[in-house]
Amino acid sequence: MAGTRKRGARVSAAKLLIVLALAFAAAVYDSNTRIDVAEYTMGFESLPASFDGFRIVSLSDVHAAQFGKNNKNLIAATARARPDIIAITGDLIDRAGQLGIIDTLVGGLTRIAPVYYVTGNHEWDSGDMKNLQSLLEQRGVTVLRNAYVPLTKGGGTIILAGTDDPNGPADMIKPVEFFETVRRAEGDRFLIVLEHRNNHLELYSSLGVDLVVCGHAHGGIVRLPFTDGLIGPSREFLPTYTNGIYTRGATSMLVSRGVGNHTGFPRFLNNPHIPVAILRRSTLR
Repeated sequence: MAGTRKRGARVSAAKLLIVLALAFAAAVYDSNTRIDVAEYTMGFESLPASFDGFRIVSLSDVHAAQFGKNNKNLIAATARARPDIIAITGDLIDRAGQLGIIDTLVGGLTRIAPVYYVTGNHEWDSGDMKNLQSLLEQRGVTVLRNAYVPLTKGGGTIILAGTDDPNGPADMIKPVEFFETVRRAEGDRFLIVLEHRNNHLELYSSLGVDLVVCGHAHGGIVRLPFTDGLIGPSREFLPTYTNGIYTRGATSMLVSRGVGNHTGFPRFLNNPHIPVAILRRSTLR
């Protein structure tokens, strides 16, 4: 009898381990394939009334990832978010030879809404930045390399600016100088900044930026309850600014957890993330 009970206990333990292993595998698969489209409503007193309800979809850190044939699942998820504009905030590719994503993914996105792009660190590392920019512009994407454009709607105007990633040319204009130029030309119009990195909230707050849209941190790769992500982009432990809205003074920053992955570690409880910024004219923060 005792031997039978021991064998039964071993069988039960083995079954439990199998169930746990299958559950873990399912969680990893889900964490790396199911796209999370998340809406974030933000209120601004300075937002022109005509832009109330304006929707910005952020795609960051794609890293040439594929979600279905020709990225049809990623394109469909973006379309369901009903964007007024789409912001690609860097790391669209990892290396040379991945420019086919321009025809598949970006070609699909430009049929949904106007697309704006800023560089990330990996585009510069790829050595293919010149060809990437040329192809994006040929497909109708507005590339913002320390540049800005006015957006008008119903008689109101806001400014959309984009900054080059620090991995870019050493002689490029510095953010402080760039935004001084923007303010001299555009006054105190509502200002949105697209950039790749997530660690400049304090700087942009000091410069009077209203909204920053960025990525870079990949959500911390692994997310557990009560954490803001475990692993930072420089392999630091418990990084900050990895997901959602952060504020400093009158400045809000929306951080995407990113779509793709290049780290070598699978995402865990950290699904590919498409944040949707919904702008409201109000004091809601």
